[in-house]
Amino acid sequence: MTPEQYVQQKAAASGSSFYYAFLFLPPPRRAAITAFYAFCREVDDVVDETQDAGVAATKLAWWRKEVANAFAGTPQHPVMKALMPQVAPYDIRIEHLLAVIEGCEMDLQQTRYLDFAGLSRYCHLVAGIVGEVASGIFGRTEAQTVAYAHKLGLAMQMTNIIRDVGDDARRGRIYLPVNELQQFGVKANEILLRSAPWGYSDRFSALMAFQAERAHRLYDEALALLPAADRSAQKPGLMMANIYRALLREVERENFRVLHQRISLTPLRKLWIAMKTNWKP
Repeated sequence: MTPEQYVQQKAAASGSSFYYAFLFLPPPRRAAITAFYAFCREVDDVVDETQDAGVAATKLAWWRKEVANAFAGTPQHPVMKALMPQVAPYDIRIEHLLAVIEGCEMDLQQTRYLDFAGLSRYCHLVAGIVGEVASGIFGRTEAQTVAYAHKLGLAMQMTNIIRDVGDDARRGRIYLPVNELQQFGVKANEILLRSAPWGYSDRFSALMAFQAERAHRLYDEALALLPAADRSAQKPGLMMANIYRALLREVERENFRVLHQRISLTPLRKLWIAMKTNWKP
């Protein structure tokens, strides 16, 4: 299997909404975003799929070294072999990749965030930086497009957090800020139990509605930042935004029943949203 085949398989197997946006890119840009996305999946999987935190930390340290070696001209992992030819054409820098690793390391170091400011720092590393790199691959001519990409990354990461409250609780993590749990009278133990009657209360619903309103506001703010000159090039990002926002609305329609299940969109619906976005001028 070639490095290019490896990253293609990694991206397709993830079932992510990102994959549907990649389909509409010309081959060179598709190759670049696929390789970068595969890198993000590899380091994220270290945290999600490794039970022992010490082992996960060792693996992330290996990835730090692999990134440094790759930028020094000696990549070993197929993901880095596929990614390195894309680095110069799309201005993918070593600090971008190290920031993504740093964000994943935060999952090993803390399972709670005191406030939204602290959570935003985490989102910046695991989503904002990803948005910045992706926007460069898609094609941007205006500096403000970077601000749009960071804000959109935050909105999408908040959508992930809302959808994955139950999955994260199973791993002992609660990303919803502590001060906001207190504001709505929701105890961490109620979320960690992940079942009725403790989890699904009016207090929990109000807390989650508050999170959803913030996410919608972030989507609106991101779209307002996107310069008209870059709108066409950034259509893949807009596809992802529309897919994620549809997911957020689906979670709302389900009244935030996210503790015992993972709400998702069908592949056909994701593809349809991507196609509709592509058709719009």
